[in-house]
Amino acid sequence: MRETSRTKTPDKAGEPTAEAAPGTATGTATGTSAEAAPGTTTEAAPRRRQARGERRIAQLLAAAAGVFCRTGYAAASTNAIAREAGVSPGTLYQFFPNKEAIAVELGGHLLQRAHEAHGRAFLPENLNRPLPELLDAVLDPVIAFNCENPAFWALMHGSGVPGISQEHDELHVGMLTRVEEVLRACVTPAADGAPEAELTHVAHMVLGIVKTALELILASEGAERAAYVTELKTVLFRYLDPMFTTLPPR
Repeated sequence: MRETSRTKTPDKAGEPTAEAAPGTATGTATGTSAEAAPGTTTEAAPRRRQARGERRIAQLLAAAAGVFCRTGYAAASTNAIAREAGVSPGTLYQFFPNKEAIAVELGGHLLQRAHEAHGRAFLPENLNRPLPELLDAVLDPVIAFNCENPAFWALMHGSGVPGISQEHDELHVGMLTRVEEVLRACVTPAADGAPEAELTHVAHMVLGIVKTALELILASEGAERAAYVTELKTVLFRYLDPMFTTLPPR
């Protein structure tokens, strides 16, 4: 995960920054020092302060996720994130110097979860499934992740989000590679062999279809969302079925 600087810099939304209270550590939020109570170890108080700081960071990231989803990254502000979290802007600045640092931290957490979801989707044993089951096994974890983490879409597919574009590009390349591997394993080659370029074009098309459908899926709920999921799988089945004439050996 990318390390974010906790040094004070002007906020990207043009808001004044506030310095952390004297004696307060930034980033880890260990807080001011205090004498240990009688009968306690000197390590206990720092651990408690660190735990409080970690909870505060989680609270701020959750608030940022909500704000980014509603307004997008460009229109979001640290003041709005602080209000969402129920804290003062000064408290926010004890942990994050600006909006970009919050987005980078949140994006790093979400990218890690996305990699985990993709790992569940592209298990080797899924290649032995018939195409309808293969589509379920691959798409369901990816769709579930995006529905459970709408801030991921807002950050990765919005405009003007610095600091995380390289990681998102790497995630996309990884997805493209995995889809190509599935096609290579499951598509019956023509007599002269399926050209690699053709497989790459099909993989790009598959990802383009999924991305477009995810916009509709995320913008809907309940039965309408389920209907779009079904339509996505139908479209991909009809596109890929003529190519999947045999299954790989078990």
